Amino acid sequence: MKIAYFVLPHLGGTYTVFRHLRAGLAPDGIELCWLGLTLAGQGLPAGMEREAAFGTLVEATASDDGKSTARLMERAILAGGFDGVVVNVLSDRVQTNIVRYLPPYLLRLMVVHNITPGTYAAAEAIRPYVHATVCVSQRCRDDLVKRHQFPAGRTFVIANAVSLDAFPAADRPARPIGQGLRLLFLGRIEDASKGILWLPDILERLPASSTLTIAGDGPDLKRLKATMPGVTPRVVYTGAVAADAVPALLAAHDVFLMLSRYEGLPMALVEAMAAGCVPVASALRGVTDMIVENGQDGLLFPVGDTARAAAIVRALDKDRAQLHGLSLGARRKVAGAFTVERMAAQYAAVLRDIAANPPPLAAPLALDGWSMPRGLRAGLRTFLPSPLKNWLRGVRERL
Repeated sequence: MKIAYFVLPHLGGTYTVFRHLRAGLAPDGIELCWLGLTLAGQGLPAGMEREAAFGTLVEATASDDGKSTARLMERAILAGGFDGVVVNVLSDRVQTNIVRYLPPYLLRLMVVHNITPGTYAAAEAIRPYVHATVCVSQRCRDDLVKRHQFPAGRTFVIANAVSLDAFPAADRPARPIGQGLRLLFLGRIEDASKGILWLPDILERLPASSTLTIAGDGPDLKRLKATMPGVTPRVVYTGAVAADAVPALLAAHDVFLMLSRYEGLPMALVEAMAAGCVPVASALRGVTDMIVENGQDGLLFPVGDTARAAAIVRALDKDRAQLHGLSLGARRKVAGAFTVERMAAQYAAVLRDIAANPPPLAAPLALDGWSMPRGLRAGLRTFLPSPLKNWLRGVRERL
């Protein structure tokens, strides 16, 4: 079986999932290849050139309304001899929409990576044209089945996972009191989803011995630096971090800060726990509490409660035995339930089931009539001021 996975190689969670799945599915005889979109002449993102061997790049023109790009994608899928496709909802709108136009013999699996209303609206728009839906967290599945009428028998939870081979099992020695905790933020430097602008307030509440590494890049990096109270060596910015450098980065830190307002199931959180870097994370129902058992393998705080987050870190600074115990628990949690082998086996089971017993789908649409359905167009929420949207997101999680 040969499957096209819609993603452009990049430093980020969605592509990390692809890499793990490609390796995990190969022993089952399932060949997974990426299929990505970019503008003509741009090529692969910097640092991703070696990934060319594992997929196909489709180049579109900037002035295209989507129809021409969709035709190029369809040709690439048919020329590649694929048996099916995996669409990552809203990672790209053209790639999300094209499943409504593909030939009926192609298997179609969609993956929902986030818990936002916009993501759910996009998923609902293409639901009649896919054979099954994979949700990366329990929250995603609960919302889609209970509120958006997704068929329970074809909507699955398969958590993102890591390869433990990349994370040595060596026990971390307990750091003595007096040596400040080494904190890490790893991910996209963006406030709306990641809550990155809460970091300065947290750091101001911590002992001067605590250090913070901010690893990643994104649109709010300049704003973050302008409001961050600490300077080198207390605060270090690394920029984007290559995937193969992530395990060592996590191993060099004690606490992983995850301040997100919303997520699906962030790869960085799973990776941190695999490395024994203790997560102090936003309590997102059905998301972070799906992997973090509060007080056993990490600690959770209400979304946006920077005072509580800082208090948790201060308590860990004073209780290194608890820090050590949480580190061991985090590693055990991932080893028991969030491995690539487990994730790949679950994906393989879904793919083989829909191949053997494909459920009926809506008839494919004609490409000549290409259009974006309402769920893939900008909605009212797009035009709300960012402070209001952020407030609404926080309220939703606290209710």
